[in-house]
Amino acid sequence: MEQYRSIVEVLRKRSLVAPKQVGYSFLENGETIGKSITYEELDGQARAIAAQLQAINATGKRALVVYPYNAGLEFIAAFFGCLYAGVVAVTDNPPRHSKALSQLEGRVVSSGATVGLTTKKLLNTIKNNLLVQNPEVAPELNKIAWIATDEVCESEAAEWKEMQVKEDHLALLQYTSGSTGTPKGIMITHGNILHNNNLIYQCFGHSPESRGLIWLPLFHDMGLIGGVMQPLYGGFPVTLMSPIDLIQQPVRWLTAISRYQATTSGGANFAYDLLCYKITPEDLEGLDLSSWEVAFTGAEPVLAETIERFTRIFAPVGFRRETFYPCYGMAETTLFITGGEKTAALVVKYVEKTALEENRVVEVNPEEEGASSIVGCGRSWLGDKIVIVNPDTLTQCLENQVGEIWVAGAGVGKGYWQQPEETQKTFNAYLAASGDGPFLRTGDLGFLLDGELFITGRIKDLMILWGRNHYPQQIEVTVEKSHRALRPNSGAAFVIEVEKQEQLVIVQEVKRSYLRSLAVGEVVGAIRRAVVEQHLVEVFAVVLIKTGSISKTSSGKIQRSLCREKFLNGGLEIVGEWKQSREIQPQITNLFNL
Repeated sequence: MEQYRSIVEVLRKRSLVAPKQVGYSFLENGETIGKSITYEELDGQARAIAAQLQAINATGKRALVVYPYNAGLEFIAAFFGCLYAGVVAVTDNPPRHSKALSQLEGRVVSSGATVGLTTKKLLNTIKNNLLVQNPEVAPELNKIAWIATDEVCESEAAEWKEMQVKEDHLALLQYTSGSTGTPKGIMITHGNILHNNNLIYQCFGHSPESRGLIWLPLFHDMGLIGGVMQPLYGGFPVTLMSPIDLIQQPVRWLTAISRYQATTSGGANFAYDLLCYKITPEDLEGLDLSSWEVAFTGAEPVLAETIERFTRIFAPVGFRRETFYPCYGMAETTLFITGGEKTAALVVKYVEKTALEENRVVEVNPEEEGASSIVGCGRSWLGDKIVIVNPDTLTQCLENQVGEIWVAGAGVGKGYWQQPEETQKTFNAYLAASGDGPFLRTGDLGFLLDGELFITGRIKDLMILWGRNHYPQQIEVTVEKSHRALRPNSGAAFVIEVEKQEQLVIVQEVKRSYLRSLAVGEVVGAIRRAVVEQHLVEVFAVVLIKTGSISKTSSGKIQRSLCREKFLNGGLEIVGEWKQSREIQPQITNLFNL
């Protein structure tokens, strides 16, 4: 690939070499192309927006970039307008109610943004419907300068003053998902973006003949880096759709891949599961997934059974098992950390569950009792480094041990915006024995086998019950399978302190079709039995909640800490619940007789 100094330089080059090539298209209602934009048009719109930002002296400052889900092309133009003007972009979720408006204000305050970019329609909604009616909710949003970019005249592009943007210049503050706490703004440079895109380009086997199909939110790292930056970097077109359209009718994702013959598309494990549970025989008719070469899956644990289920259902319409591409990354590393060879076979290991709970890796046969499957997420590339570290002693683990994943490489961000203590703790870790570093402490747990990385969970989510380690993801899978009334990928397992002891709580959504005739006792009993049988742990409380009400991040991760907070503060939308009586504590053996 050609060497660039900034992502701005990439777009400028594309607009000169291939001005009429369509870079981005957006699907109306998730089905047919409504709008498209060429590299030349995008360059012109970015220069016009940048000229307005320069005119109000925003260069070197931060700008909030917030757009409706169905305004993907407008979002892209505004984002590049920031970069063209030397303004640090701060992206966020579009607000739809007062609570979201308060969250948006939090993003403005934490980033110190002085200007906001959006559409005329959303700006009117924010100002008239939200700020006027609820002025006390988000007063800081009234203090920043707002620009409706769809009203910016293209003729203003001539007023743009070209900037000398370099690799070490900040491009954006990319906020963490908030799955384990308050979102933090990660300082991402142009150099970080270029290195990470080089990684993705090589690992995914992209070329100018590739074709992307992305439904992920563009304000989030996977949608922004993978869906906006990567196609531009690789010089291939991408078709975008709103995540709302996917949620309403999941089959739209596959229909779009089939219709536009996409080669690269993907998302988190839950999205593949969603299709498996929602697809009908009628939906399969006419689908052709044979063009799909890279079905990337990451952002949360990749489940072997999801891979097998999806392959079994969609193989008749051309999907190949080897298309699945498990990978690992996080916002602190721009996006991508590990992945395999595009043409390599999937790596699935079976390990002893009880040994894993003791941070040991013991490989077993799949048929053995207590065997747990873990999908490999590839290896590091282009000089990046991964080590597995004991989080308590800060010494490197042996190959058969589980520890915290530490990462070093050119894609690692420069730290958290205006949080020096958190930056020092997370981005500047050194091995105790050798002094090697600095490393990024990911907070994720895993192990390496023959250079392949396997993810087991997160340190903050790890639960110690009955003297053993338990991963919430594993318990959540057990729970959702325990009864047909429970909604997949919509549960949270966490611990609370009761009488100075850690106790397990389950919060789980119920399928909409079961809400009116929910047999609470039957469902609770099934959950308790399953958890005891498979994990040898008592459940202290089970809370069954309304469909679609569990707290998730924008990328679909369960926000366990927020679920825990809501449980303690009475903020859950409860449809049924059970709590263990502390006066008469049942013995674990009695739970089998519920």
